[in-house]
Amino acid sequence: MTELMTREDVPGTLEVHDPASGELVGRVTAATEQEVAGAVRAARAAFAVWARTPAGERAEALKAAAKELRERADELAEMNTRETGKLPDDARGGVLAGAGTLEQYAELGPAHRGRSLQGGWDATDLMVPGPRGVVVALTPWNDPVAVACGLLGAALATGNVVVHKPSERCPHVGRMLSELIARHLPLDVLQCLDGDGSVGAWLAECDGVDVIAHVGSTATGRSVAAAAARTGAKVLLENGGNDALIVDADVDPRLAASQAAVGAFANAGQICVSVERIYVHRDLAREFLDALAEEARKRPTEVPMGPLVDERQRAHVHDQVRDAVERGAQVLAGGTLPDGPGAYYPATVLAGCTRSMRVMTEETFGPVAPVQVVGDFDEALAEAADDRYGLTATVLTNSMAHAQRAWRELPVGTVKVNDVFGGAPAGAAHPRNASGEGFGYGPELLDEMTVTKVVHIGLAGG
Repeated sequence: MTELMTREDVPGTLEVHDPASGELVGRVTAATEQEVAGAVRAARAAFAVWARTPAGERAEALKAAAKELRERADELAEMNTRETGKLPDDARGGVLAGAGTLEQYAELGPAHRGRSLQGGWDATDLMVPGPRGVVVALTPWNDPVAVACGLLGAALATGNVVVHKPSERCPHVGRMLSELIARHLPLDVLQCLDGDGSVGAWLAECDGVDVIAHVGSTATGRSVAAAAARTGAKVLLENGGNDALIVDADVDPRLAASQAAVGAFANAGQICVSVERIYVHRDLAREFLDALAEEARKRPTEVPMGPLVDERQRAHVHDQVRDAVERGAQVLAGGTLPDGPGAYYPATVLAGCTRSMRVMTEETFGPVAPVQVVGDFDEALAEAADDRYGLTATVLTNSMAHAQRAWRELPVGTVKVNDVFGGAPAGAAHPRNASGEGFGYGPELLDEMTVTKVVHIGLAGG
């Protein structure tokens, strides 16, 4: 995820390399501090017009952008694959999901409404939502189109203007997306700035910004929040997670291993809600571990799995694996740096894990499944809950009582029962603790992007 840098880090030319081959994808020039300030000023000027544009017209612009996004899905997906290593089908799926999100907010925007209040008979009292102003969107590399479309769509549908900085790990696909949407909007309603963490820092500190929406690492999110505390900007954060998977004693261990493998290894473990740590009941631990190691060895020969986003991320993942091994974990699959080009890392299963290991207490964001054996469901629930993050957790169980306890007691924004991925569309949750704050998606994101004004209209002279 994007890291904020100090002011001494002077922006310049950034290179992006294909994580599968190491080949140069392209170069971009990072924005200067003066260009950042200029973009915010231009956005503020554009806000006066866009905020007054009827909601239906804003919606039509988003629908037109979504249509073009679908037409150019292959083009954006190819660039995403080249920049981040995301598998082609997954990359295309992310683009189409982004188009669907733009369409969703195009429909929800005009329906976003206030309330009438019951006041005096000779007066009118209302609660009316309105746009906040200038929104800065700092978006990640692991699903750059889908995530960005959520933030951009909700902000634009409600009459805000946006300055978008995509991750420096995928600047080309981020700019392609912003420019595609911007073609359907008035000048400067949506702008895109290239750059690394220093550009994000300048945006977060810039006067004139009303909302900062950041999806990325916890360290960066805290820097953003600290900057916003000085400027008064509202902050929306979806940050790191250390998502737990509990495998109860009454489930099929092979089916549980299949779920765990999908959760831990999909997109090479680079999903915000990937399974990061596993607690399995001792009665089925051996069979579960054997099946999970078998699932790991299927990747990538039988089940496709791409590289990590770059060598830096691979080094981070391998450091956590080495730390676990040094502290007593056993490697059942993977765990070694492969030969050859690219930032590939094998699907890895670690047994005998404990809380003394970084892989159980920190976000790994790679294809690693660390497993801790527990004596009963109470122990599993306690271990899963004892964490500084609060994004997501999954429970595999045939016990309704255990499922009920899990969703009520786990201090996370989303609890999934018997399915590591999935869920109804338009759901929205609050991440907890180090994982962030505020609704980052769903209809509730429209509330985050707006302010409510109470209006009382009485009779003159009354």
